[in-house]
Amino acid sequence: MQDFLKNLGIFIKKLDTWLLILSIIASAFGILLISSATKSFNSSTFVTVQSVAALLGIVLYVVISLVDLDSVCGAWKILYILNVILIGSLLIFGTGGESTGNRAWIRFGPIGIQPGEFGKILFILTLSGHIYQMREGLPSLKCIGMLILHAAIPIGMVILISKDLGTALVYLFIFLVMLFFTGLKARWFLGAGALVGAATPLLWPLLNNYQQMRILVVFNPELDPLGKGYQAIQSKIALGSGGLFGRGLYNGTQTQYGYLPAKHTDFIFAAAGEELGMVGCIAICILIIMIIIHCIRIARRSMGTSAAYVCIGVSAMLIFQFVENVGMCLGMLPVIGITLPFFSYGGSSVLTIFMAMGLISCAKMRSAPLWISQ
Repeated sequence: MQDFLKNLGIFIKKLDTWLLILSIIASAFGILLISSATKSFNSSTFVTVQSVAALLGIVLYVVISLVDLDSVCGAWKILYILNVILIGSLLIFGTGGESTGNRAWIRFGPIGIQPGEFGKILFILTLSGHIYQMREGLPSLKCIGMLILHAAIPIGMVILISKDLGTALVYLFIFLVMLFFTGLKARWFLGAGALVGAATPLLWPLLNNYQQMRILVVFNPELDPLGKGYQAIQSKIALGSGGLFGRGLYNGTQTQYGYLPAKHTDFIFAAAGEELGMVGCIAICILIIMIIIHCIRIARRSMGTSAAYVCIGVSAMLIFQFVENVGMCLGMLPVIGITLPFFSYGGSSVLTIFMAMGLISCAKMRSAPLWISQ
């Protein structure tokens, strides 16, 4: 018993408790916002699901902290096949919204999971393992080509099978950031950007009408004020009406009377802006930015290991989702169905975020002390 308590004490001391505390605070804040946003639904289901997912997430955080991250990344080929199977299962079992035409969900009665969400974790792990395996040959053209193929298959499957552009863009951003940290020169990214810009007229017809309109209304929501532009318009109204301190929880007009669509999921930030004002929005941003900075610090501590790439991948995922979600709520970026980490409603999203944080904790537990030298 004494040995058990001693080992438990050592584990707790090594565990990234600071990151866990930040994650719990952000998640609890999100549950409070969801409680307010779903008050008009007259159902406690949303709060219950989010709370259960958060509790399961905490358990996963602790369990994942115990794994050998190097060994997991070393098995990247097996995980890659698993990810392809997971995404491919949507071809048979996938369901989704009629308005979007996507097939991003697999449902078991009232329970639904999003393979694309869990696939983010697998994508980061497999790419980290592959990069680390080829570290001696990077940044050669051959190795870069293999990594591009590595990323292209799951990204292409997400676009073609689930038609989930938002998730595909998260994957793409993770890949680009991780590729940058392999030492690839900036000119390669500039050249690729120029090629994408030149190819845009060719790529544009590949998007369906729904996706095209989502992009166009960013520049002019009035193109479809009662349709695709409605969400952006109502989101800006909600944020603007909140002022500095907001109208108070459970008291927002846009939120409580149903004018703000997806108020507990994609537009939870707008709901927070209306009811808690600019102060509430700033608090959300500070929490997420603190978590991102912490992830980057752990990446720095883990330099020279596959865990460093895992931390960079997780950081990239958080950065993209945070910037895109806030940007679309402000009407500055396309509305593409990206959740706000820790805050938006969604069991799969919450579990994925806590699993990602568990990977960071795992990297921290096995990293050397941070020595700052100039």
